[in-house]
Amino acid sequence: MAAKTEIQLNDDFIKISTAKHHDPFAVLGRHPDQNDPNKIQIRVYLPYAETVRFADGGPVIPRIEGSDFFVYTASAKELPKHYRLEWHDKDHGKHTDYDPYDFGVQLPEFDRHLFAEGKHWHIYQKLGAHLQTVDGIDGVLFAVWAPNASRVSVVGDFNRWDGRCHPLRNLGSSGLWELFIPGLDAGCLYKFEIFSRQSTQLLLKTDPYGQQFELRPQTAAIVVKENTYPWQDADWVAQRGQHDWLHEPMSIFEVHLGSWRRHDNGDFLTYRELAEQLVPYVKDLGFTHIELLPITEHPLDASWGYQTTGYFAPTSRHGTPDEFRYFVDTCHQNGIGIILDWVPAHFPKDSFALAQFDGSALYEHEDPRKGEHRDWGTLIYNYGRNEVKNFLLASAVFWLREFHLDGLRVDAVASMLYLDYSREDGDWLPNRYGGNENLEAIDFFRELNTVTHDQHPGTVVMAEESTAWPQVTRPTWVGGLGFSMKWNMGWMHDILKYFSEDPVHRRYHHDQLTFGMLYAFTENFTLPFSHDEVVHGKGSLLNKMPGDEWQRFANLRLLYTFMFTYPGKKLLFMGCEFGQGTQWNFNQALDWYVLDYPLHQGVQHVLKDLNALYKSHPPLFKHDFDYQGFEWIDCHDVEQSVISYRRKDGEGNELVIVLNFTPVVREQYRIGVPQAGVYQELFNSDTGVYGGSQISNGERPSDDIAWMQLPHSISLTLPPLGGIILKLSA
Repeated sequence: MAAKTEIQLNDDFIKISTAKHHDPFAVLGRHPDQNDPNKIQIRVYLPYAETVRFADGGPVIPRIEGSDFFVYTASAKELPKHYRLEWHDKDHGKHTDYDPYDFGVQLPEFDRHLFAEGKHWHIYQKLGAHLQTVDGIDGVLFAVWAPNASRVSVVGDFNRWDGRCHPLRNLGSSGLWELFIPGLDAGCLYKFEIFSRQSTQLLLKTDPYGQQFELRPQTAAIVVKENTYPWQDADWVAQRGQHDWLHEPMSIFEVHLGSWRRHDNGDFLTYRELAEQLVPYVKDLGFTHIELLPITEHPLDASWGYQTTGYFAPTSRHGTPDEFRYFVDTCHQNGIGIILDWVPAHFPKDSFALAQFDGSALYEHEDPRKGEHRDWGTLIYNYGRNEVKNFLLASAVFWLREFHLDGLRVDAVASMLYLDYSREDGDWLPNRYGGNENLEAIDFFRELNTVTHDQHPGTVVMAEESTAWPQVTRPTWVGGLGFSMKWNMGWMHDILKYFSEDPVHRRYHHDQLTFGMLYAFTENFTLPFSHDEVVHGKGSLLNKMPGDEWQRFANLRLLYTFMFTYPGKKLLFMGCEFGQGTQWNFNQALDWYVLDYPLHQGVQHVLKDLNALYKSHPPLFKHDFDYQGFEWIDCHDVEQSVISYRRKDGEGNELVIVLNFTPVVREQYRIGVPQAGVYQELFNSDTGVYGGSQISNGERPSDDIAWMQLPHSISLTLPPLGGIILKLSA
């Protein structure tokens, strides 16, 4: 190699040393010598180095006096394709690695173009931090979107969290920044340090595309290995692609992983421990799916995961991404699907995360009338910005593809659809037509559902939507939003209100039982008794029930009987399956001790039997979403607070359901039936093993007495606060 050339500090060098240079690759790395076209200069900036040389016994690279720059001039022919540096510092000793500023652009133009168009469903494979091999050299490629930054650096445990050490390459109008750092491996901690051109703030931000994070309260992202988990669920995934979920049973157990169970010392269960304990528990109860409250990374336990900061990372509270994959894999191998509660409606204002990410309103709307959620103290995504929309769409695809999840439950859909949601007059901006509909959010939902259903057939996307917005679950090509299902919040509120009434007064509220059938088939509904109904002073489901202890448990068993025989898929929050007495507390385990008591055991037994009955009888699930599956026998017996109806599978099979909402035994209660024969009692919520009074019917032959516009009838004894399910014997 040739001798050194004397170099003086200039403005570019000063900007690099003060971490204010917009284009570090214009200064650092390999450059033509301005004085001799046959030579090149190697320019290195290492703030903590005492000496620098080329590795493997190469020459020393001289320091520019009074600086931390090292510059060497050499013949281009004498340098390898990529040169290695060796340096020493007084605190950490010897280092040897390739120069990051000797590598070309790594993000292909095609990926940048798709991202700018909002069409890169797998952008999480490009942005963030990824193990990469460039020209046979291993390292990590860091990339981030920050269009209003004047400088972006990656900082971490590999460079003393010093933003001067590794400034990123700017990729022009795309707003993207990147840097390949050789020698790094999985496990590194990192963040992005951003100097804002707009606000001149120096910001320290966690990676929006990070796939693992430190355990809260720490917030650094962790470089992960590429997904090499040995999945064992190929049969499940293949069958799911052919699955006709519209006409199959779906009984969902909603779980907050942090408070289902805990260790005796209060520690969280790991994903592996949950696989060993939760999965067999749910399988034994007979639920078909588990729905997880958000396990996307979040800083605050009390948010239950709904204030997300890591849209591509399972929370570290329970372990690593691969351990979460193990949990999902275990579910699938046991015939249980997994749905994730996913939150694209808003994000928290925490300064380390998305808020004012590059010193500007990047992910959120700048105008607080569109960009701030007043109720929750959070920020609202700018769904009209391609890169923001792409971020969310890629997150949805990520969970379905990388973790094999079977669906998403989209939180707070109503807050996204309406520009004036929970806002006072004058505190919202109308759309371009003067209306209150959020047109960008509508387009986002349609694209979300189109993309996920196309990319991952058989998966479902459910909307938590509490208004009368039309066609939420109708296809996009007929003007719908394209969701698979929608939570039936109206039915849930009506039914819980009805059940809270003393039975002596229920005859005045009979319409709350029956009104839901007027709209039951306008959407594909899920019937939810979720976490929201057992928190914030609302009490547990058990304690919503009136009466003495026996009546409260009988009411709860009756409620579940009604739920499992009413059209719609089912969802029940953890603890409700055994009649937890206290309302849910996210900060401790469920009250498992109550299962020492027979009445609580009885509720759990009822749920298990109802799940088994539901899954084994097509009339209860095959036509959940159309009138073909339901017919009233009598919805008008207001005085006695009794309803009866038929559930049908469209192939001649049907069940008869009769529900008595008072604590009075109804002797010789006649109902109409469509066919003559002997009717067998398949289920009775008043059975003694459940804690009931053992009023039963066994088998009842029909009479040739026309009743309730049906040609035959049977006489029954209705148990107090009880529900029965009957089937015509073969």
